[in-house]
Amino acid sequence: MKMSTSELLDELKKRTRQHLHFGEVLLLKPDHELNFRTSTDSWSALECIEHLNRYGDFYLPEINRRISSAKNTSQSDFKPGILGNYFAESILPKEKLNKMKSPKIMNPIHSKLDKNVVDKFVRQQEKMLELLEDAQHVNLEKTKTAISISKLIKLKLGDTFRFVIYHNARHLEQAKRVLNHKSV
Repeated sequence: MKMSTSELLDELKKRTRQHLHFGEVLLLKPDHELNFRTSTDSWSALECIEHLNRYGDFYLPEINRRISSAKNTSQSDFKPGILGNYFAESILPKEKLNKMKSPKIMNPIHSKLDKNVVDKFVRQQEKMLELLEDAQHVNLEKTKTAISISKLIKLKLGDTFRFVIYHNARHLEQAKRVLNHKSV
């Protein structure tokens, strides 16, 4: 499945702008609402955001490093890799979400959190938009990034962007469900 590089980057920028906007909306909510959980073993909205921040702490510097050191130029089309496409497609939010276990280091359950988590998320989304702009000048297939679960596995930059941004979408939907449950 080949896709236009510019269309892919435009779609990812649009999603990231939506994520940024949602973060800005969260800043207007009271802390007790953001810390509400539907059960003792479920995440609050702030824990969903903290989870994304932890992934951002790994991926944003990794993507930045790879773009900065890329010696290749952009190309008109992007063809996802088999593994990268699998990761990206499996993490996309769906009507009936398949549960996935987070690695312990990425699981923020029962952390003491406040709106600083949301501030950080907003800054990370702003950085992601900058990286998506910078990515227009590199080859999204030939530029490879490490992944958080293993430095030995490398994904195409385009697949890494897709995974991180789709992962954000997944957990922002989770945060919305928690917040909507609170208002019921």
